[in-house]
Amino acid sequence: MFITLKKYTRVTIYIVIAVTLNACTTTGTAQKITDQAIVSWGADEGIKRLEESQYKVDFFKLANHFESQNNKLFCGPASATIVLNALRVRNSAISLPEDKSLLNDSDQKFIAASKKWSPLFQRYTQNNIFIKSPKSRALVLGEVLHDAKGTVLIGSNGKAKKDRGFQLRQFGALFTAHGLSTQIVVVQQSMSDQEIKAELIANLRTADDYVIINYKRKVLNQLGGGHLSPLGAYHKESDSFLVMDVTPNKADWVWVKSELLISAMRTFDTVENRGYLLLSEGIE
Repeated sequence: MFITLKKYTRVTIYIVIAVTLNACTTTGTAQKITDQAIVSWGADEGIKRLEESQYKVDFFKLANHFESQNNKLFCGPASATIVLNALRVRNSAISLPEDKSLLNDSDQKFIAASKKWSPLFQRYTQNNIFIKSPKSRALVLGEVLHDAKGTVLIGSNGKAKKDRGFQLRQFGALFTAHGLSTQIVVVQQSMSDQEIKAELIANLRTADDYVIINYKRKVLNQLGGGHLSPLGAYHKESDSFLVMDVTPNKADWVWVKSELLISAMRTFDTVENRGYLLLSEGIE
């Protein structure tokens, strides 16, 4: 006698393939995710979760300063710009930079006569965050790597090595250079989901500190490789986090089940696993 499975039985398989893709890469194939593990924040269910969330204090400032990344490699600069502005804009104790590159030469002639006034806001942009970045804009965009003697480094494939985007520790070093208190958490295989989840929730419960996650898109059924974006909220009843994706061309802001999100961070990137940054104001 043969017993058939009920047609409503669902089996979800999460396959995480360790590859050396850096942040913001754009290749790859999405995986199949079921059981509402991912819900768009603009859907009725997504709106309901934000309304019900008791862990969303970070959301409002992040939303107020949110901007999408300028190009396919700038998920890191976009996330950094959002968090730095959320922490520091309208804080008179901290002097913020102007980004003169926002005005071209033809614009400058209209304001050159004024020596005491500038049309530019003092705030961080995806350009001027590199003023204090240990990793240069050129390297993020794909400049080839050199050794201490200036010789081009060659990979096992015979091609010049590049290190596009930001790896987690490189990204943490940017915030440290800007004077933030920066905790880098690499999501190791040995770390428990409960430990990670508790730390993320604790941050989302308090004001003036933020979380940026480094995760692999394919685990979330999204096209692409590694990515960086801020976390905005946690919804207890659905056990899901709101990822405020900085690439609206590719994906909505989404609520992601905690187990799946942690799996997306527990993936390999070049030298070690991905993870998250816990960020708050420090002393420059």
